[in-house]
Amino acid sequence: MSMTDPIADLFVRLQNAGKRGHDLVQIPSSRVKGEILRIFKDEGFIRGYQSISTDRHPILEVALRYFPGRQKKSFITGIKRISKPGCRVYAGKNDMPKIMRGLGVAILTTDRGLLTDEQCRTMKVGGEILCHVW
Repeated sequence: MSMTDPIADLFVRLQNAGKRGHDLVQIPSSRVKGEILRIFKDEGFIRGYQSISTDRHPILEVALRYFPGRQKKSFITGIKRISKPGCRVYAGKNDMPKIMRGLGVAILTTDRGLLTDEQCRTMKVGGEILCHVW
């Protein structure tokens, strides 16, 4: 069975695992998903991830990050998919969004790879807005 939006599937799996308090979540692997997870790790939303080769398909195993305390509350409070397969959304170098007044991150795909909104501002490039994370 084919999936129409594998990036949205990544976001849903991360949010559902965080709400259920799971430490690890497994996701079907792809290069774009690996780059998104790299940005999540760099920004502190997840503890880490690793690629696992199986006999069937490669998977990414993601270690989620939680706030310290009694109840498990995930660092990923929300993820919103902006550019979808049916409706692409682009931002120029002067139109970079600020997510929750700088507390969140926008992930953009550019000609220089996947970058955060802050990296796009410093490099002065625009691109397709994949998602907002806070």
